[in-house]
Amino acid sequence: MKVNLKPALNDGSLDVNQLNSQRQLGISISAIAENLDRNVPLNLCLVLDHSGSMNGRPLEIVKKAAIRLVDKLNPGDRLSIVVFDHRAKVLVPNQTIENPERIKQQINRLSADGGTSIDEGLRLGIEELAKGKKETVSQIFLLTDGENEHGDNNRCLKFAQLAAGYNLTLNTLGFGDNWNQDVLEKIADAGSGTLSYIQQPEQAIDEFSRLFNRIQTVGLTNAYLLFSLVPNVRFAELKPIAQVAPDTIELPFQLEADGRFAVRLGDLMKDVERVVLANIYLGNLPEGRQTIARLQVRYDDPAQNKTGLLSENIPVEANVVRVYQPSPDAQVQQHILALAKYRQTQLAEAKLQQGDRAGAATMLQTAAKTALQMGDKSAATVLQTSATRLQAGEELSESDRKKTRIVSKTVLQDS
Repeated sequence: MKVNLKPALNDGSLDVNQLNSQRQLGISISAIAENLDRNVPLNLCLVLDHSGSMNGRPLEIVKKAAIRLVDKLNPGDRLSIVVFDHRAKVLVPNQTIENPERIKQQINRLSADGGTSIDEGLRLGIEELAKGKKETVSQIFLLTDGENEHGDNNRCLKFAQLAAGYNLTLNTLGFGDNWNQDVLEKIADAGSGTLSYIQQPEQAIDEFSRLFNRIQTVGLTNAYLLFSLVPNVRFAELKPIAQVAPDTIELPFQLEADGRFAVRLGDLMKDVERVVLANIYLGNLPEGRQTIARLQVRYDDPAQNKTGLLSENIPVEANVVRVYQPSPDAQVQQHILALAKYRQTQLAEAKLQQGDRAGAATMLQTAAKTALQMGDKSAATVLQTSATRLQAGEELSESDRKKTRIVSKTVLQDS
C-alpha cells in the first residue's frame, strides 16, 4: 500500500512585484492498493444508546442494523459492543468473529431503560477497541438519540482526543431529532471520523451499512500530513487548515521537532481522496519557478505491521512572473467553495444562537448560493428552505437544524 499525494494551488502564478500574496493550497491524499496487499482485519466497536427513549421500534431497528453488521464481518475481524443508558456496560467483549450466532443472541436480548451517559459509553468503547488495535483498522460507531444528561460533554471530547492518540477512529450517529449536534460533531471531528444523521429509524440499517462499506476501504492508518514551508511562506493566522472531502472539518496542526507542521488525518481509504485545504501567505519571491513548500505523509501500514512510514517528499511550486495573469485551478476552486459553504452555515448558526434571525437567514441564503455554485443542489435546497423559514418568522425545527449541519459538512450522496 502506498500514498498518493497531489498538491495544487488555486492559482499557480505569482506577481514578482507583489510584496504579499495569498493562495489556497489543495492537497489530495489517498491510499493506493498494490497487487500483493492483503486485506487488513477490521476491529469494530459499536457503542449503542439503549436509554428509555429508544424503547420500541427505534431500538428494534438498531438491533437489526447491528446484527446485519455481524453478518458482514469476516472470520479474523474483531467486534466489541458497549451499551449505555445512564450507566455503561460491555455487552460483547472485544473478540474475533468465531461464534456470530451467540453475538446476535446478546444483541437481541437488549432492552431500553434509563437515561443517557454518552461519555461512559465512549470510555468503555475505547477500552474495548484498544484491546484489538494491533494490525487492524480500528473504528467506533457511536449511536445516540439524546442529550448527554447524565454525563459530561467536555469529558466526551477528552475521550475523543485520547482515542485519536491511540490511532482509533470515532464515527457518531445521531438518531432522531433530540441529540446534541455540537457534541457529536466535535467527537467525530476529534476522532477523524464522520457525523451521520438518522432521521427515521429505518435509515439506521442503511447508515450502518454505508459506514461499514467506508471502513472496508481503509488501507493505511494513523496518517499525518507534514508541511515544510520555505522562508517567506507562512500559514494564515486564523483556521489555516481544513479538510474539505469527504467531510469538512477544521484541522488543528502541531509543530514537530524538525520544524515541520503536522496535521492528523487518521485513516486513509483506498482510491478515495481525502482533500485538505491550506490557506497560505507568500512574501516577495524571486522571479522564476520557485518551490514554496514540501509535503510528505507519515503513516502506519497495518497489513505489513509497519509504523511511521514516510511517503515521497513532494514539492509545491509556484511560477513567479513579471507579467502576471491569473491561472485559476477549477478543482481547488471547488474545494474553496466547500469550505465556504461550511463556514457560512456555521456563521448562520452562531447568529441564530445570538437571536439575530435576519442575519442567520442572510448567511444561510449565502451558503445556499455557494452550494449552487459548486453544483450541490441538495444542500442548496436544505439551506434555502431553512433561510425562508426564518424570514417567514418561523422557528427552525431540530430536524431542520440537523439537516443544515449535515449538508454544510458534506455533499449528500443523492445529489
